[in-house]
Parts: sequence; structure tokens; C-alpha cells
Amino acid sequence: MNYSFLLEEKNLTIYECSKRSGIPYSTLSDIVNGKTAIEKASFETAHKLASVLDISMDELYSKMHIPERPSFENFKSQMQHDLQREGSYEFILSTIQNEIIRTMWQWQWYLEALYLLALIDYLSRQNKIPLCNDYDAMRKSKIEHMVFPAGVIALGTEKAKQEAIKKAIPEFLRFNIVETEIGNVI
Repeated sequence: MNYSFLLEEKNLTIYECSKRSGIPYSTLSDIVNGKTAIEKASFETAHKLASVLDISMDELYSKMHIPERPSFENFKSQMQHDLQREGSYEFILSTIQNEIIRTMWQWQWYLEALYLLALIDYLSRQNKIPLCNDYDAMRKSKIEHMVFPAGVIALGTEKAKQEAIKKAIPEFLRFNIVETEIGNVI
């Protein structure tokens, strides 16, 4: 995984960050390019990097630690359970405030990020909440190949796929994600 986004957020190159932090260029390059895990770096190196990035050590470690990626169906299920537990307004608010979509995008979990963005946009439309324009650039993205729910794939017919596309929620479909319902959670 490449962590250059951490430097880009502060408009820094590896060279500039190395000079400001005192971390040798090669060490910093290995960390930023994912060749060396931040957990393997010395405390001093991590502390210097966090200081230059103006973030806490906890934030540095959390941004550089990518959890194991769940299956897409498990991810969707978890989002729907979270939505049911929190309710639409709290789900939208916590997703945006915690920058979950942007974090997934930085982890290169594009499908999950776009699914969650579609879900937020759909809930916003349903609840007459203005869209968060922080994600306008992402809204121009699209998954290369159409993604269907597991149930539609299991049917294995072109007719099932076409029917699902006809019933798809527009916010999802614009990203090439076919989602016909998000459960009884709204």
C-alpha cells in the first residue's frame, strides 16, 4: 500500500518531509511506499513523521494500518446493520465526520467507497438532506464492470441481471453497482 496521500494532504514530497523531520530519505520512502510497515519503524521515526504531518501518533498508526478487507457482501451487510442500528441521520453524519469514504478510497477500496457514497447519497435523497459536496470528485468515478448482488449472480441468467438493473437504485447504478434495496432499514 502506498501512503503518499498522507504527505499529499500536507503538500509535501518525500524529500521535503525527510528534510523537515530528519528521517533519512530512504527510510521515509520505504514507509511511504509501503515497503516498511510503520509498526516496524522506531518510535522516534514514527514520532517525527507524526509531528511533521501535524497528527497524533494514534492517528498516524490508524491511517497507516489497513484492516483485512472483508468480502463485498459482508461489507454491504455490515453497512446495512450499522444503518439500522444508528438510523439514517446518525449514519450519514458519522460516515461523513469520520471520513470513512475518503479513508476507504485512500486504501484503494474503491468499490466499498463508492457503495458507501451511493448509500449516503440515497439516504440523503430519501431524507431531503443536501448532498455533501466533499465527494463531488468521487461522484465522477465508476466501477469498470457492473457489480451485481450475490443473489442475482447465483441465478446466473442474463434476464435476472437485466431485471436487477431495471430495479436498481439510481445512486448506486451511476457507479455501476446494482443495488435494488438496502433492506428494511430506512
